[in-house]
Amino acid sequence: MRRRASSRPKAYRSPRPRWAYRLRRGVLAVVLLLLATTTWSIVGALRAPGDDAASVKLAEWARDHYLGPVVTLAENVQYKLNPPVTGGAPDSSELAAAAKEGPAQPSPSGPAGTSLVARQPAIVPPVSPALPGEGVYVPVVKSTKGDLVQFTYVRPDSVHTSYLTGVAWMSHTLKFVLHPGFQDPGLTGMSQPDLIGPSQMPALAATFNGGFKLKDAQGGYFDNGHTVGSLTGGAASLVIYKDGHATVGTWGKDVAMTPDVTFVRQNLKPLVSNGQVADNLDANVESTWGATIGGALAVWRSGIGVTATGDLVYAMGDAMSVSDLADVLHRAGAVTAMQLDINQAWVSYLWYSHTGATAVPHKLGKFQRPADRYLNDTSRDFVAVYLP
Repeated sequence: MRRRASSRPKAYRSPRPRWAYRLRRGVLAVVLLLLATTTWSIVGALRAPGDDAASVKLAEWARDHYLGPVVTLAENVQYKLNPPVTGGAPDSSELAAAAKEGPAQPSPSGPAGTSLVARQPAIVPPVSPALPGEGVYVPVVKSTKGDLVQFTYVRPDSVHTSYLTGVAWMSHTLKFVLHPGFQDPGLTGMSQPDLIGPSQMPALAATFNGGFKLKDAQGGYFDNGHTVGSLTGGAASLVIYKDGHATVGTWGKDVAMTPDVTFVRQNLKPLVSNGQVADNLDANVESTWGATIGGALAVWRSGIGVTATGDLVYAMGDAMSVSDLADVLHRAGAVTAMQLDINQAWVSYLWYSHTGATAVPHKLGKFQRPADRYLNDTSRDFVAVYLP
């Protein structure tokens, strides 16, 4: 039986207006342009020189492009999945060399009865009783003037007892130079390169990381008349003078601009001042002492201080709170001390032995970065230490 043809008229679809096609093409073009620009920017960040890991470069790119909360969220998840271990004992191999040293001896005599730089007395560790070798200094950089760089290890607190904080003592007779990073603070106007060159290696004694990125440091950076940011009153400041000696002080109180100042690196507020640990270290940790991983307290941290005799002490380690860092620096003799950079990607201290004109780097502790970090282009500022 034949079906009767439908008498219902076919629906008529009016053609899409020409402006709608143009709008869609325009939106698509904008999206493609944004994707291409973003991809080009990310590729440029990944291809930047230096030994920053790809994950570090991506995280820094994201923070510089308003994606900081996303990075912090990812870091927070990672931290919660792998929090610092509590209890336990540290790797004794790092304490083995110190355990063989024994107590420090009186200062030896040099030529014509002069006193050489002697090994420093042991630090009283934060955790008692001390492990064999804990807090005992080991000389690692020596010259005709004595033991110029010495290091030791201590446990940071009574909770994270399987971790060791490295402490480096540096004689006031050493010469210090502040080097910029090619990204922060940048090389424009700077007197130094972003790496240790071959001509500088024969006298190289040590290197260590600088502070936060300047946009987060609450202070400035000064290099022989060129300033990035603003030197800020009350800021904790590492100051280096024309003769190469360095100190740590509060800007406008202990230290200030003079014709003899060649370098200044500011970072936050002092951890230790007038021989006393600051009383606000556990308050507003993330906003006051830096955006750690997810706001966590116990992370990789580093700091630098000056002793009453003008020597410098540096401390670095994992699973440290701000209070832990200040306490260790204070125990090492710092009368003024400041926090430097934090988090695993940025903390590093190296001392150097020499084979001919080649400087051979050695790590203080088990930090993430390769030992030749500062012998290559570096994205962040750092301090180089030279024999007198």
